[in-house]
Amino acid sequence: SRFETCWPALMKDSHGVIIIFNPELPSHLKEIEMWYSCFVQQQPLLDSQCLLVAHHKPGSAGDTENLSLAYPLNKLKLIHSNLEEDPEDVRMEFMKYFRSIITLMNESREREEMSIIS
Repeated sequence: SRFETCWPALMKDSHGVIIIFNPELPSHLKEIEMWYSCFVQQQPLLDSQCLLVAHHKPGSAGDTENLSLAYPLNKLKLIHSNLEEDPEDVRMEFMKYFRSIITLMNESREREEMSIIS
């Protein structure tokens, strides 16, 4: 993609990755493997630092709700967003995700401080 040259700058010092995709597009399902590989595995970030969001457009087919992703994507936290029906659920999931990232950042900072002291 024409933005690939920007990726290293985007990835530098990042603490989390959110991948939003349209579950109805088979091409997106292939692309998220590439995004996961580039932005999570190669950094390397923990799987818990990645959130997958299957975004359902208004009036889209509902049968993609029980989406089964192949390994390694099936290890990631997957939420379904449908802003018409349950924006509150999505907001709660985002808050949980951000809290987990903040916790991880605090833990790694504490480890760094301890290693400086000792």
